[in-house]
Amino acid sequence: MSLSITPLYAGLLTLLFIALCVLVIRERFRVRTSVGDGGHKDLTRRMRVQANFAEYVPLALLLMLCAELQGAPALAIHAMGATLLIGRLCHAVGMSLSPQVFPLRQAGMVLTFLMMAVSAVTIIGHIII
Repeated sequence: MSLSITPLYAGLLTLLFIALCVLVIRERFRVRTSVGDGGHKDLTRRMRVQANFAEYVPLALLLMLCAELQGAPALAIHAMGATLLIGRLCHAVGMSLSPQVFPLRQAGMVLTFLMMAVSAVTIIGHIII
C-alpha cells in the first residue's frame, strides 16, 4: 500500500512548524535571549505556540497514518488532515496575536480535539468491528 495523503499533510504541517520556529528564533534575537524566555512575555507566547503545536501534531499525524494504513477512504483522510491543519493554523494565529484572539484560538483547539477524537474512535471501531 502506498501512502499518499498523510505525507502531504505531514509536509504541510512541517512547513507551518518551521514558520513557528522562525518566529521564536526572531524573537530570541530581538530580545537577546538564547535559553528560556528571559522574562519576555512575547517570547513566552511564541514559545508556547510552537510547543503547543509540537505537543498535538505528532499524535494526530499518527492517527492519520493508522487510518490510512487501515484503508480509510481518501476523503476521510483528507478531512482529517484539513481539519488538523486548519485547527493548528487557527490556534497559532489566535494565540500569537497580541492581544490574543480567543475565539480563533478556541476554534483551533476544538478542531484539533475533534479530529483526534473522531480519528481515535474510528480507528478503534475499525479494529473491534
